[in-house]
Amino acid sequence: MTKLNNKTNDYHKRAIFPSGQQRDFLENTQSQLKLTLKEFSKLAGIHTRSMTDWKREKFSMSLPVLEKLCKKTKKRLPKNIKIKDPFWYASKGSKKGWIKVCQKYGHVGGDPKYRIKKWHEWWKKEGKFKKHPVIGVYLPINIPKKSKDLAELTGIILGDGNISQRQVTITLNKIDDKDYINYVCNLFKKLFRVNPSIHTRKKSNAENSIVSRSRLVNFLTKNGLKIGGKVKQQVKVPSWINNSETFVKSCLRGLFDTDGCFYIDKHLYKNKQYLNCGMNFTNRSLPILYFFKNKLEKFNFHPTQKTKFSIFLRREKEIIQYFQKIGSSNPKHLKKFKNYFKNKYGEVPKWS
Repeated sequence: MTKLNNKTNDYHKRAIFPSGQQRDFLENTQSQLKLTLKEFSKLAGIHTRSMTDWKREKFSMSLPVLEKLCKKTKKRLPKNIKIKDPFWYASKGSKKGWIKVCQKYGHVGGDPKYRIKKWHEWWKKEGKFKKHPVIGVYLPINIPKKSKDLAELTGIILGDGNISQRQVTITLNKIDDKDYINYVCNLFKKLFRVNPSIHTRKKSNAENSIVSRSRLVNFLTKNGLKIGGKVKQQVKVPSWINNSETFVKSCLRGLFDTDGCFYIDKHLYKNKQYLNCGMNFTNRSLPILYFFKNKLEKFNFHPTQKTKFSIFLRREKEIIQYFQKIGSSNPKHLKKFKNYFKNKYGEVPKWS
């Protein structure tokens, strides 16, 4: 059996049977292969509903499937079929539709040459001077003052955020960060009076909180953030945050809540299990990494950096102090922190 060139722009050619013969071919082939409808559809690479439609001759068969079935049953391609390009019927149908419209209404839209001429006259005389009702009109946002909330949101954007020409996107895990997603959305509402839209990525646990506002992008860029890839540009934490200890703590909280994790090490010694907690912050923008480590040191913590892009905090007392002085807005981290101390000591350290 000779294979044909059966693809045009990723759409398959169609095999057109005489009336009734497509149904007979499919039923006979299924019977010969001794397959159920589900198994037969799976062999053909289509849904059972599509196979049922093919048997009813509601739609024509795909040529590659016909070739595959013939190969399985060691048959030649039927001689009485016609091979047609995908969407072969479209031009025929559109032409008939246009003829019917012209018969009913005459030439739609009048003389096209005259219409184009008059449009150009209008454009030169007044059209190009008119303000467009949509283009260039930006939706409003609230303009907030510099605050702890704004510093924390800045840390969140520097962690798991992205800024494009028209949008601000925060990407989080829809399962682990379910409650934190709500917190981030409420932060946008509180600061800018906007409601982020939520988009879940297909075949992924990632969920995007998106705000489409040009004025928001303009505001953030004027306050030290950048459009585009953070790693490629090696972005820094805005200078206005560095000038305030309160803002620094809020920004650290936003950074760790997105790009950090609280973890537990388990190890055995003399048949006894021991638990130790740790904190890790990872970011591939070196200025952000330096900011995180430098500010922790200024708050009398002792972070370590074993790898180029990761900062660790391993002393248990300092981890307790971190959650007391800087804190976390991500329930995922808080839950792990509380469960660790509750399981190890039977109580959770009190917040300051």
